[in-house]
Amino acid sequence: MSFRIDERATDFREIDRFDHGVGWIAHPEERMQRASHALEVDGEVWLIDPLDADGLDDLLAEFGEVAGVVVLLDRHKRDAAAIADRHDVPVYLPEFFEGVAEELPSETPIARFGDELADTGIEALTVVNNRFWQEAALYDREAGTLVVPESVGTADYFRVRGERLGVHPMRRAVPPRETLGGLRPDRVLVAHGPGVLSGATGTLADALEGARRRAPLLYAKTARSLLPF
Repeated sequence: MSFRIDERATDFREIDRFDHGVGWIAHPEERMQRASHALEVDGEVWLIDPLDADGLDDLLAEFGEVAGVVVLLDRHKRDAAAIADRHDVPVYLPEFFEGVAEELPSETPIARFGDELADTGIEALTVVNNRFWQEAALYDREAGTLVVPESVGTADYFRVRGERLGVHPMRRAVPPRETLGGLRPDRVLVAHGPGVLSGATGTLADALEGARRRAPLLYAKTARSLLPF
């Protein structure tokens, strides 16, 4: 199984469908399990860290017209610019992101947001902000939807046995408890793997509380996966 596939996807697997959103994995066969999402707010669609794929616009049209494309992690530029240009909308970046706008095509419009994504009512939370890692999360309290692009995930390399949701291997020592620990979402959507659509509050709490304790298990699992057969 390839860790990552870079060519444009000719198909995708739908995940995480709920009343006001849907997700997709453009390359289901890759180990990274890179997931993208569309959130519907008042008939407008906001795309989160998207990868493009043939037939994607047909899926998005079920929820409304695309209003913007959001990048929540500095490394998740993915196909944001191409999709934004196709729909004639800006790429939205958190105000604290540095260096990301310069890596996008110069003709792509850029919009910034602070504590709220445009006028959607969706809160924007700073998860990590340093020279090596810039990450924001989106939290729609009314809809019960939390989107976390990197600090937690469900792909196999995030989790040990018994975990539905795992903290990123590089964040196990310092999990994002301060930012995410007090939230009570109905669903947690992630950028690596399918989301958690039931029991999300307890699952998130377990992931954060057990991150350090279970870190040696995850590191041992990762080491075993690298051994030659």
